[in-house]
Amino acid sequence: MMQDDAVSRGHNFGDDAHSRTVGSLLTQLPVTVVIPVKNEEHNLPRCLEKLERFAQIVVVDSGSTDRTREIAAAFNAIILEFKWDGHYPKKRNWVLLNYHFETPWVLFLDADEYINNQFCDALVKAIDDQNFVGFWLTYTNHFLGRELRYGVPQRKLSLFRVGSGLYERIEESNWSSLDMEVHEHPVLKGAIGEINTPINHEDYNGLGKFLTKHVQYAKWEARRYFEIGSTETERFTRRQGLKYKYITSWWFSWLYFTYSYVVRLGFMDGQAGFMYAFYKLWYFLSIRRMIHELKSEIAKEE
Repeated sequence: MMQDDAVSRGHNFGDDAHSRTVGSLLTQLPVTVVIPVKNEEHNLPRCLEKLERFAQIVVVDSGSTDRTREIAAAFNAIILEFKWDGHYPKKRNWVLLNYHFETPWVLFLDADEYINNQFCDALVKAIDDQNFVGFWLTYTNHFLGRELRYGVPQRKLSLFRVGSGLYERIEESNWSSLDMEVHEHPVLKGAIGEINTPINHEDYNGLGKFLTKHVQYAKWEARRYFEIGSTETERFTRRQGLKYKYITSWWFSWLYFTYSYVVRLGFMDGQAGFMYAFYKLWYFLSIRRMIHELKSEIAKEE
């Protein structure tokens, strides 16, 4: 279980963080926002300043070397320290398994995702419906300084009842540098709804970090495919199932590009729309190539 010294509570100019997190349970949204971070000083302030209506804010830090922890403390967030050992669980499941939530709902939010009052109002109505244990959320996307209004929309199952399930369990043995669930999704027990009011996704870390991050994602996807093959689909979403079924086909990445850029009108977003669709094409081509490389390496070893 979680060690006591792994949790710290921030104080902002003498304010009592404990009174905020406990007292606010009675007046604010009964949702704990969990923000996994590492070196997010550029994005985190804007993210945190928009979360006043939520009962608790938990920042899960993986050894940041910038001002991330200082910023989280200034906003009276609960700060958890996480160090991954290369095995299950990763960051999000670790929080679900070890942290004692004081709210019935949890919302996982990235540091470059920003909430507004319209979303909060929609959330209030959504969680009042007792028929659902979780909700798919939609996101606006920004790239190269422009909001992308077309292309394939971003959706994540990021809001759900505490105790209703965990993120997919994938047994890794130090074959990835990613300490957080990225493409795994929550496997929940119960009906899932949808909130259509979007969360704003706007990364300020630049193109270099975007490319570096997607190289890491591609390596992870290739190794995951190699580990599970394309048959273990019972826990996949429809999108995941299609991806793992056809990712090694030569036409898959080109079909995705055509669907995103032409069918979904990505070309209407100008240069940013083309570059985003192009980088997604490159991303899926990279996964396919990496899968073939892994197969060749194994064949040489046998």
